[in-house]
Amino acid sequence: MLLEDLADVVGRNRDAIALVSGSVRVSYGQLWQLIRQTASFLSAASLRKGERVALILDNGPEYIAAMYGAFATGGVAVALQAAARTEDLTGWLRHCGARFAFVSKQHWPAVAPLVAAGELQAVVVGEASWQGLQAREVSSQESSFATDVSRDDPALILYTSGTSGSPKGVTLSHGNLAANVASILAYLELQPADRIVNVLPFYYSYGNSVLHTHLVRGACIVLEPNLVYPHKVLETIVRERATGFAGVPSTFALLTARTRLKDFDLSSLRYVTQAGGPLPVAVLDRFRAAVPSVQFFVMYGQTEATARITYLPPAQLDAKRGAVGVPLDGVSLEIRREDGSRAAVRETGAVWIQGASVMLGYWNDAELTRTVIVGGWLHTGDTGYLDEDGFLFIAGRRSDIIKTGAHRVQPQDIEAAIAELDAVEEVGVVGVDDEILGQVIRAVVVIKSGCEVSEMQIKAHCRSRLASYKIPKFVDFAPRLPRTSTGKLQRHVLATG
Repeated sequence: MLLEDLADVVGRNRDAIALVSGSVRVSYGQLWQLIRQTASFLSAASLRKGERVALILDNGPEYIAAMYGAFATGGVAVALQAAARTEDLTGWLRHCGARFAFVSKQHWPAVAPLVAAGELQAVVVGEASWQGLQAREVSSQESSFATDVSRDDPALILYTSGTSGSPKGVTLSHGNLAANVASILAYLELQPADRIVNVLPFYYSYGNSVLHTHLVRGACIVLEPNLVYPHKVLETIVRERATGFAGVPSTFALLTARTRLKDFDLSSLRYVTQAGGPLPVAVLDRFRAAVPSVQFFVMYGQTEATARITYLPPAQLDAKRGAVGVPLDGVSLEIRREDGSRAAVRETGAVWIQGASVMLGYWNDAELTRTVIVGGWLHTGDTGYLDEDGFLFIAGRRSDIIKTGAHRVQPQDIEAAIAELDAVEEVGVVGVDDEILGQVIRAVVVIKSGCEVSEMQIKAHCRSRLASYKIPKFVDFAPRLPRTSTGKLQRHVLATG
């Protein structure tokens, strides 16, 4: 499992640099010591096997220590979106029943009510309690890790929706994480000498996957906080002589649209990975033209499958334009018709997968789990087809989720906020294609007869109720919303209307 793999890395080369964050460089030995201290701290707090440890932190050594410290004591790490609003965080904490939390100072308001009620213990990272934790002397006996943790035990919960509906906590086992890591290492061929510049949050499945794959190989992760200044990311790649980079479609759109890639010496790059939504072929072509020597891996996956499902070998980028690749080792994939039978070659149907990376289920929601995992197969919710060579092409987006930048947005969250306005009769929200962000949010609003509300008022109300990445870019007005004969909203019509 991951903890044992990391221990092996530390044993081989504890002085190697595991993490670079600005001017701070953390060796594998230092990171391991911090993990041991965190595990000792949780053990002293009587954390029991299976109890949840919430992480409300930005990327950094503290995040890694909290996650692996939870693994070491048999706890279940709950990786929460640090960019979320207090209401979302509080809802997730209550839903998972977290016993303990490591939080950054700005997120204390989310945990304070639970701490005051005695429902939660929390450490504010960076303050006295955390500094005290770091200063703990840990004996070999005190730092012994839990020995009764198996591959089938839950290790991590990742939430994929907001609190306006039922939260969906994707529960992943230690075996899920290990299987995902092994299958990715098989095609990326990571080595201890590799150095990746990472802009992805660790609390998303993609960023979480980047974290684990590079740590268990003994590679170096160089953190970049965001893409506000794309040229800074490129400067970091040059300065650190990075061999790897990972991004979502908007990442590459920004890099190709707002920088001159050819002005930077990117010759150190060996591999680049992309997931998190469809990457426009034109953006891919521009990036490859600027950095022709790099191995570019187009990938497809979802949180419910731990991360990766397929990858497109770089040698096939031209021959299989638009494909998302072949299944990873250990993953079986089928395209099925509505009646459950297998579709023919190039016939579009539902994408189903099976393998060791398929989640245990949704936390505390057996009914929802039964709708997506049937007979050991996961219904991804995506549609697509397989060509004659077994390469997967995605035909439709998964469910109604809007993928904007690195964020995943449920349209119902925004609809619920806009519907609070008295003048609104009904509202439908969709994602529309955008070259930079992959998708942006469009709201179509039906106003009650005799009432008035402006686009500016709607956006202002959204800003008061929602996280910044959930604010619609477009607000349009219509006399009615398109619906089927059974009353179901036709989102695809909204997206093209």
